[in-house]
Amino acid sequence: MKTIKGILAAALVMTALTGCGGGGGGKAASGDDKGAAADSNAPITLTWFDKNTGDAFNNPVAKAITEKTGVTVEIQQPTGNPVEKLNLMLASGDLPDVVMLDRGSDIMNKYISSGAIIPLNDLIDKYGPHIKEMYGDTLAKTKNDDGKNYYFANWYGLEKYPVFGFMMRMDIMKELGVGDKVNNGEPFTAEEFENLLVKFKEKYPTIDGKESIPMTLNGENIGSVSGTFKGMFGMMPYYETNGELKKDIRDPRYLEMVKFLNSLYRKGLLDKEWATMKTKQFEQKLAGGNVFATAEALWNVGNPNSLLKSEVSDPAKADERQFYQYKVLAPGVSADQTTYGPKSSLGWDGVAITRSNKDPERTMKLLDFLASEEGQYLLMWGVEGKDWDMKDGKHVPRPEVLDAFKKNWDEASRTTGIRKWTWMIKNGPGSDGTPYDLIGRFQSDPVTDLAIKNLADTSFDTAPYDNLGPAGGTPEAIMDTKVNDTINKYFLKMALAPTEEQVTEQYNQMMKEVEAAGLSKLEKIYTENYKKRQQLWTESK
Repeated sequence: MKTIKGILAAALVMTALTGCGGGGGGKAASGDDKGAAADSNAPITLTWFDKNTGDAFNNPVAKAITEKTGVTVEIQQPTGNPVEKLNLMLASGDLPDVVMLDRGSDIMNKYISSGAIIPLNDLIDKYGPHIKEMYGDTLAKTKNDDGKNYYFANWYGLEKYPVFGFMMRMDIMKELGVGDKVNNGEPFTAEEFENLLVKFKEKYPTIDGKESIPMTLNGENIGSVSGTFKGMFGMMPYYETNGELKKDIRDPRYLEMVKFLNSLYRKGLLDKEWATMKTKQFEQKLAGGNVFATAEALWNVGNPNSLLKSEVSDPAKADERQFYQYKVLAPGVSADQTTYGPKSSLGWDGVAITRSNKDPERTMKLLDFLASEEGQYLLMWGVEGKDWDMKDGKHVPRPEVLDAFKKNWDEASRTTGIRKWTWMIKNGPGSDGTPYDLIGRFQSDPVTDLAIKNLADTSFDTAPYDNLGPAGGTPEAIMDTKVNDTINKYFLKMALAPTEEQVTEQYNQMMKEVEAAGLSKLEKIYTENYKKRQQLWTESK
């Protein structure tokens, strides 16, 4: 370590003597010019702001990355709000070499428009063969309005995977006489689902001395509630009509969707307390054993399911004493029209090189390695011969690694480095058919397996509709916030209305208020941005 520091110090002196710029960026640890440095693995240190983790770059995966590339990463991450830190760095000009921030966000747009992060196209052409191969048309779709790439998405590529759905206890479903539909992949009609709630209430007025609850919802996570019911009615992020995008509240199915939710409440089939419940209360209620159904994202019932399983005396019956995810069809909506699985093929975050970076060539070389199959498996599976082995042309994880993650995910990730950093990560399988995401996709559980069987075909790409709203800090952005807040307020009012007539009255009142708040003006912005995006994507092909 002392030797490396000495070489770095010498490089700093050489930089100063030759008048090659100030401090703050990554430094090539040799006297070579940048082109030579980019073609070598000479030691270099890059400062890297990662909004997701602040762990030191010293675990086995990190060391393997350094051995392969010569790059040591100095991780920066705030203890508080990452966006606040990013704004402070932008204002002060004290930027790290690399930043990872939310893709398509206001802060990303600020970094691009201010020149805080650099265009990557020339660097990709010279040093990004793996990036070109792996990203494909994702590079075209993540271009800025000026036609340039400023970041690399992670978790990119459309994955056929379930998101929202109606969840029911499998053991109770069997007792209610569901038959083959319990696990054969067939959807339920709205009438069938409602009849199950009624039968449950009739058969079990109480369970273990507690009043039974046919269905409960998480009032703190309205996104999962509305996402599930919208999926049932086949609704999209926007209502598209005559070539224009409108808010989904204008979709004729929106009112029908809210009326269905409200009808469950008025018939006593929905938990009276759901709208005010917090996540912890919701989880406790599901784990209490007296709830039959809910509407949620697949990954949000893990804790209750674990508790329900732990209370079963017969291990053979443990798996069926869990909430499983199913497809329910609204009247007039076919199975292939449902939209339970909104996922963006353009991912979540963006990795960008800042203007302070003194060796963008070597940085791009590192990013190209991370984007490659070798880099993906290193980041997500760990070190070959230690965490996994190649057998008969396939990646095979070592059992002790899978066991460690089952026992304590955070500790296993911290000590091995597996899945600690999700830079440049791609969804889906590698060339041998094994998934890049070892822990998330290689070995699933019965709940996930059935959810895939029931709902994976409802996945659709939200990328064309992502982030179409007005630019942050504009009067229209304030208008957009006001409209969304109004919609959220009235969604609950309509869901809890004492009569169906009042649902319609509340809906009409909501429409008046959002129109007054500027909805029509906003819809012109959504449409304009949508058309610009389509044109940009077409030109970039």
